[in-house]
Amino acid sequence: MKKILILFSFFFLLLMRVHAADIVEYAESAILIETSTGKVLFEKEADEKRAPASMTKIMSMILIMDAIKNGNLTLDDKVIISENASGMGGSQVYLNTGETYKVEDLLKSIAIASANDAVVAMSEKIGGTEEKFVEMMNNKCQELGCVNTNFVNPHGLDADNHYSCARDMALMASYLVTNYPEILKYTSIYEDYLQRPDGSNTWLVNTNKLVRFYKDVDGLKTGFTQTAGYCLTSTAQKNNMRLIGVVMGVDSPDNRTSDTVKMLNYGFNTYKLSVIYEKDKVIDNIKIEKSKDETVDIVLMNDATELLNINDKNKDYTVNVQLNKIKAPIKKGQRIGTAEIIDNEGNIVTKVGITVKKDVLKANLWDYFKRNLDVILSGKKIYN
Repeated sequence: MKKILILFSFFFLLLMRVHAADIVEYAESAILIETSTGKVLFEKEADEKRAPASMTKIMSMILIMDAIKNGNLTLDDKVIISENASGMGGSQVYLNTGETYKVEDLLKSIAIASANDAVVAMSEKIGGTEEKFVEMMNNKCQELGCVNTNFVNPHGLDADNHYSCARDMALMASYLVTNYPEILKYTSIYEDYLQRPDGSNTWLVNTNKLVRFYKDVDGLKTGFTQTAGYCLTSTAQKNNMRLIGVVMGVDSPDNRTSDTVKMLNYGFNTYKLSVIYEKDKVIDNIKIEKSKDETVDIVLMNDATELLNINDKNKDYTVNVQLNKIKAPIKKGQRIGTAEIIDNEGNIVTKVGITVKKDVLKANLWDYFKRNLDVILSGKKIYN
């Protein structure tokens, strides 16, 4: 019976590999990843350098969201449209030179309608010039570990030496949706309107039709030029698992959709995300030097997860805490070390940052006096 099960498992895995090889029929390159673990579920020529077309705007949106997070920009800030921005070709919302729009209006135009004029206006707002913004884009690529990407513009129109690859696009997309999930508020909209200064409206229709026709898709960015072909970086969430799929170099929008849907279906039908420990779960109680409290609860900064085959049973786990050199005071949310999550076979499944459950105050002289007095009365060694 045991031999039969082994043979069945072998042939099942073999069939899965054959099936996986047939997932992408039309794309020249593709990749599918799960965001919380970063695991690659499927790939095809994922490191091949190709024109990314308007998927370039994923990095532009990252820099917009970074600027908002850093306090250098707000959604209500005003942006004056330059002649350079209004003169952009390709997909656009027909902004006029000298018009003024809020950042949120332009961000929505980029996320929904893939507006080249809006993204150039935002590049000038953040970088001062379009060229400086492009420099920021490439610096951010290096920071994220993208090794096969070089941008020369913020919009993605064909240009010499403007390229990326499926793996790098997935890295950018994962960073965007993980660090700024609020971007999905815009990328998931199928249609909306941009109100213009004269009171008229411009209809915005999402270039990513899957946000309307695939239940769990809530982003992210399409692309098309003659050089790039049809491209799409998609994201979908189902049963607490978020996937990023990238297809590049497809010959038609229908085939782009077909490959993307097959990839997403494969991911959701084959894998599941097991939440081992939830964020903020107390995993240990430790002493911290100079702390007001003798012991302090420490918690996970994010969920600890493992990606499993959908038929696998959940495992047993242990936690190995690795603390940085720390002493009070410590703020909740400040990273103080790492928790290694180890399965019952001794493998490190994942590593998650740890912090204190609540702010840790620094002990004063009265705290030390009470603590040492208690120790003296108990007959134990004095605590330092």
